[in-house]
Amino acid sequence: MKNIVVLVSGGGTNLQALIDAEARGEIPNGKITCVIASNAEAYALTRAKQNHIKTRVLVRKEYATIQSYSAAMVEALHEENADLVIYAGFMTILDEQVTNAFPFKMMNVHPALIPSFCGKGFYGLHVHKEALKRGVKLTGATVHFVTEVCDGGPIILQAAVPVLENDTPEILQRRVMEECEWKLLPRAAALFCDGKITVKDGIVHIAVSYTHLTLPTIR
Repeated sequence: MKNIVVLVSGGGTNLQALIDAEARGEIPNGKITCVIASNAEAYALTRAKQNHIKTRVLVRKEYATIQSYSAAMVEALHEENADLVIYAGFMTILDEQVTNAFPFKMMNVHPALIPSFCGKGFYGLHVHKEALKRGVKLTGATVHFVTEVCDGGPIILQAAVPVLENDTPEILQRRVMEECEWKLLPRAAALFCDGKITVKDGIVHIAVSYTHLTLPTIR
């Protein structure tokens, strides 16, 4: 059984998707053992406590530098015996101390089809505003491994949804979350915990057919 530690900063909707998937038996070889928040007021902490999951808080502002904060995070993750670290709306970019300590053991969900609309500054509604501004016809979400390059790690899973004529950033954000993020992230976690993921030359290989993946479809 793999220990999954989830990093959060806000409301925790992706955390809830992971909790629900685990409860349904969809992550059979993994268990969320701890939630670590960068914000003491994050509602994600309430979600964790309601589901009897251990919580910790590492407030970014209490550390003078990103280096000292990253070092504290590495220590915390080791203390929690983390096998898999999942960014679920975690808004702090950690330095290479963390990625070096957990190579290809950290994953993030990004609300766009990487390499589009990604990198520093592309988060939350900013991503969807830019997608609408550019007039793209498809958008979606990407689960990728976390490396020292922001949103630059190997892609694990992706799924797409249509951009509709009267979409607002808020409407598009909700569609991407419901039809992509909340399905992809638990599936990626399950594949990792099942030992189905390998990385070779920067490319992720999954030891199952895509026909076995329950992914969103374009309507």
